[in-house]
Order: sequence, then structure tokens, then C-alpha cells
Amino acid sequence: MKQWRLGLAVLVVLGVATGSTADQASKTEQRLQELQQEQRKLKEELERLKRELSVPRTDGKRLEEVERRQTIITDELRRLREAFVLPETRELKSFYGLGPAASKVYGLERGLSIGGYGEANLKTIVGNKGNDNDVFDFLRLVLYVGYKYNDWIIFNSETEFEHATTGKSGEVSVEFANLDFLLHPAANARVGLVLVPVGFINELHEPPFFFGNVRPPVETVILPTTWRANGFGFYGELLPGLTYRTYGITSLDASGFRSSGIRGGRQSGSLERAEDFSWVGRLDYAFWPNSFVGAAAYVGDQGQGRSYGNPSLGQREVGAFMQLYESHLQLRWQGLEFRALGAVTLLDNASRLSVDPTIYQPIGNRLIGYYAEIGYDVLPWILPGTSQYLAPWFRYSRTDTQQSVPTGLRADNRHDRHYFEAGLQYKPIPQVVLKLDYRNLDAETGTLPDEVRIGAGFVF
Repeated sequence: MKQWRLGLAVLVVLGVATGSTADQASKTEQRLQELQQEQRKLKEELERLKRELSVPRTDGKRLEEVERRQTIITDELRRLREAFVLPETRELKSFYGLGPAASKVYGLERGLSIGGYGEANLKTIVGNKGNDNDVFDFLRLVLYVGYKYNDWIIFNSETEFEHATTGKSGEVSVEFANLDFLLHPAANARVGLVLVPVGFINELHEPPFFFGNVRPPVETVILPTTWRANGFGFYGELLPGLTYRTYGITSLDASGFRSSGIRGGRQSGSLERAEDFSWVGRLDYAFWPNSFVGAAAYVGDQGQGRSYGNPSLGQREVGAFMQLYESHLQLRWQGLEFRALGAVTLLDNASRLSVDPTIYQPIGNRLIGYYAEIGYDVLPWILPGTSQYLAPWFRYSRTDTQQSVPTGLRADNRHDRHYFEAGLQYKPIPQVVLKLDYRNLDAETGTLPDEVRIGAGFVF
């Protein structure tokens, strides 16, 4: 009975809300029509007065009054369209390194912004399945909520719902949540849970804007996307096309490092150990529309005040100083899309981490990864003038988290991998994408099955 009453209450609330929304939309549409009609009349009167301006008896004050009223009506029309019409049709545009949907709040004059994205795919294992199964997964549904208080203070956030439910392997996480202070085009401040500005995908990971159903392996293994941390810093445009981002953030926690990489060291904003902080900086130069070259660096101790080592030989607190460097190039020209990225991580005290009983596996003191991908939108050749998009693409990647290990330890070559990926990307509209791709994986030691994935994604 309680469930029945609750359901009825929900239906009533939804009905009231829907009715209220419809009524508001109707009133807004009516007001828009009234303003447009009044604007046309004022425009006609303004043109008549300007024609008569050379006649001495023309009332100049009347002309000024008409111009003033027209300006007021134009401003009100703009506000109404922005609030009720433009959110559905406004072209999504990236700001300050964030994804287009995540950037919506920066395009507002003031007030609340809501956006988001989602993606799902079916993975089919090819050949020897072993312990692997075919899986159909709604990977994530993401909600962006932002608020522009005025022309220089902005709140922006991303909340992610993974794998459809927390009842199984899913979780709900805040991906970023920060306050921006737009002080000057060359020096804006940001504080909160920030996305670490490395690679292509960590900041801009909305599904219509990268090839494939899964993110490039270099940007999940070597650059542990999605990587975020609490901190503060600055960003801006130093010269036309030359942008930067630089933050001081809480370091990774080395107790989570493994032979497979540093991904387990992410603290993700949750009760982060703050014994150690790191610096991260990024510089990009846009030499062509949607084309740029850049580099990023991350430097700092990752030990977080913990002691490591073989208990029988004595443990001690270590810094686990880490350096991560990456460089990247994006080129887009007509239908051609090309990306290349290389990254290297250097880690001190890897020997002590490796023999610690809580880890006890070889930790690489040098990790490397690189990839290049190319795609081409062929649809304009087939359907001239179309706004739709169809691109075959190919990517080669290599990751090796054991490229160098401490003396006396043997590298685990299962983590030296080569990836060959190819697929098709179709967008009926820019905000919706359908994907089909094939992945071949080769490891120096062991065998890995090939995968076929078909999926879809969207932003709003």
C-alpha cells in the first residue's frame, strides 16, 4: 500500500511539473511573439524617423526614444531566447580544455546550466574466449551542473553514474567540481576537485569526440584517465592561440601502484592523503582551427608519508618521487583527423615499493606509452552538403608499464602490449554518435583475445 501511495504521489508531482513546464513554455512563446511584433513596429518607425531626419521639424528626442525602446526589447528577446530556446540549439563549444558539454556554463550570461553525456557498448570476444565473456554494458551516465554567478565567478561540476547501478560493479562519483574566477584572459584561477590537464582524453572525454567505444589504452594505462585531484591553480591564454593550465594538487598514493601501472594510486578527491603535493602544468599552441601541439608535465613525491620496504630488512618512509611527461599533436583539416601522443613516467624508490608486502610485485621505474590515430570523414564525398558524419579510423598504440624495473627484479612482460584498432564512427547529428570497432591485442608474454564492440554515445 505504501508503495502504491508513493507511486501515485510521484505521478501527481510529475503531472504538476509537466503541466507547469508546458504552461511556462506557452507563456514564453506568447511573450516572444509579442516582443517580435513590437520590435518590427519600432524598426519601421525608426527607419521612417531616420528618413525624415534631414527635415528640420523632425523630433530628435522621438528618434532617441524609439532607439532606446528598441534596445530594451532586443535585450529582453535575447534573454528569453537564451533561457528557453538556445539551450536546445546552441552549438556546443569547448572552453578552457573541457569537453563541449562540460563547457556550457561558460557560454551563459548568468544562471544555471545543465548538460551531460552517456555511452554504452556491446563487447564480443573473438576466438579463444577463456575466462572472458561477452558483455553489454551501459558504461556511464554523466550529469554536468554549473552555475554562473556573475561575469567572473563560475561553479562547474561533473557527476558520473557508472555501469547503471551501484548494486553490482557501478558507483557514483564526482569527476570534478570547481570554482573558477575569471580574472583576466591570461590569468584565471580555479580551485576544487580538478581534472589533471594531461593528454587528450582526461579533460575532454565525451564520447562523440574520440574514436572508438573505449578510450585509447595509453590514456587509461599510462595516463590514468579519468584522473582528478583536489587542488588549485591558474589557466589562461598568454598569446593568441597559446594557452596554459597549471595546478598544485594532491599527489597520487604510491601504495596503489602495481605492475600494471600507476592507475591504482588515484585518490579521486575522497579523503585524500595530503602529506605530498605535486605540480602539473600544460602548454598548448593552436596553429590551425581545431589543430594544436602541446606538452604537459607532472612532478612530485607520491609516498604520502607511508613507509615501504622488506620488513626483515627494515622499512622507512620514502618520497617515491615521480616525473610524468607527455607531448601531443592534433591535426584537423577538412575531413582529416589525426592525433599522436607519447608519454613517459619515471619513478624513484620503485625497488622499495616492489618488495613491500602490501604490493610485492615489480613496480616499473620507467613506464612508456605512445599512439597515433587517423580518421577521415568520407560522407561529404558521398552526400555533398550533408551535415552528417561517417569516418573510418585506425589507431596503433603501445603501453609498457615494465619498460625498466629495479635491479634484481624481472619485468612482467604481460604488460608490454601492442594494440591495433580500427572502426567506423557515424554521427547523424554532432551530439549523437554510433560506433563499431575491432581491437587486436598482442603482449610480449601471454595471449589476449581480440574484441569487437558496437555502441553509442551522446552529449547534451
